[in-house]
Amino acid sequence: MGKMEMQARSTRRKGYLQHAVLSAVAVSGMLLVMAAAPNTLQLLGAFGNKKRFRERTMSAIGRLASNGLVVFEKSDGGNVIRITDKGRRYLAFEEQRMMTEMPGKRRWDKRYRIVMFDIREKRKATRNALSATMRSWGFLRLQDSVWVYPYDCEDLIALLKTDLRIGKEVIYVIADTIENDGWVRTHFHLPRG
Repeated sequence: MGKMEMQARSTRRKGYLQHAVLSAVAVSGMLLVMAAAPNTLQLLGAFGNKKRFRERTMSAIGRLASNGLVVFEKSDGGNVIRITDKGRRYLAFEEQRMMTEMPGKRRWDKRYRIVMFDIREKRKATRNALSATMRSWGFLRLQDSVWVYPYDCEDLIALLKTDLRIGKEVIYVIADTIENDGWVRTHFHLPRG
């Protein structure tokens, strides 16, 4: 395996572990840092020896805390971690993103979802973040601020609008047709109609 592939694999594994820790905290409400988290997550298996797994888990918890997705709190039983509102939004985004990545398992209802936005130049960073997110989640850019997706993504867009604080600047449209849509259908591997 090449160096880049190994690096990508390592990054993916870190992401999986962070997601597992965050999900465990969300489900339980809180986790006792040194005792519960590693034992709960040990069920995932395939992480090697216990000492190394504990180190990786604590590292993942540290990354989650530094990103503001969890917080450390003192409790009667010791230190615990709790999920933050930002962490809950992150999990909701991940769930919606996973839904957008499974188009082969979804049936197309012959409607397009179009997302249009008009975000001022002074909020350029937000505009760029929105475009990057749309691209990474598989949307197709029709024009500069117009994106299309063939499946229901209303919940995802609502979460994105809330997270980026861009409610009125983004419009979600459901369209039956797009003129000359052959290239859009080809891009999404949709049947010709």
